[in-house]
Amino acid sequence: MHAECRRGASDMIRGMDLGLAGKVAIVTGSSRGLGLASAKALAGEGCRLVICGRTESTLEAASRQIADLASPDRVRTVRADVATATGIEAVINGAVESFGGIDVLVNNVGLARGGGLLDTDESAWQEAFDQTLMPAIRASRLAVPHMIPRGGGAIVIVASIFGREAGGRMTYNAVKAAEISLAKSLAQQLAPGNIRVNSVSPGSILFEGGSWWKRQQEQPQAIADFVARELPFGRFGTAEEVGNVVAFLASPRASWISGTSVVVDGCQSRSF
Repeated sequence: MHAECRRGASDMIRGMDLGLAGKVAIVTGSSRGLGLASAKALAGEGCRLVICGRTESTLEAASRQIADLASPDRVRTVRADVATATGIEAVINGAVESFGGIDVLVNNVGLARGGGLLDTDESAWQEAFDQTLMPAIRASRLAVPHMIPRGGGAIVIVASIFGREAGGRMTYNAVKAAEISLAKSLAQQLAPGNIRVNSVSPGSILFEGGSWWKRQQEQPQAIADFVARELPFGRFGTAEEVGNVVAFLASPRASWISGTSVVVDGCQSRSF
């Protein structure tokens, strides 16, 4: 039943023309997981895509998956570390050189390690901001000047329900809350240029190679208990369910949605 529900929701999104055909979209951190799912959803809507990642093999594998939805000439891969300023520049420049501009930017990179206050040193805090918040800031700053001449655009930042309420690592809470705040501030600043900015706040999402998948392999009973206790629908969310929402928010169908954080968590979170 759960699989049928997921297929039905996915088919419904694919059956709706989101008005994205021919648009140029960048998805950072797009070689796997939520980034890859977002890229595939955008490709399915006819976008020309720039995907990026640090590892050549996973980036090539992602490109092959997207090729099932878009012809090779509509997909550009850029090997880059977007936690660096030069990496972000390479991705933005790749989009402009290949497709002449930018219409959609999906900021989807993040890393946060550490534990409690006393056992998390300053380097772990700095890493969390350098790997999560700064890439979104840099990419947005560089992409916006290319959106304005095209009459506007859309930016989507992939945050988390744990940017809205307590849960998870302290460093992760902080950087995800900062991303949600950034999206709101950018939305207000960029509205006069017809650029919409939103964040997406996923809950616990399961995909092969992801953190929940790894925990499930290591501690199957503990994860089963977690699902029964914390996830009202009795299952994890899927990357595709998040990707579908990202594509919608990036599209003209969401023309009056800006400055908000859309929760995609199957009612996991407790905040209003």
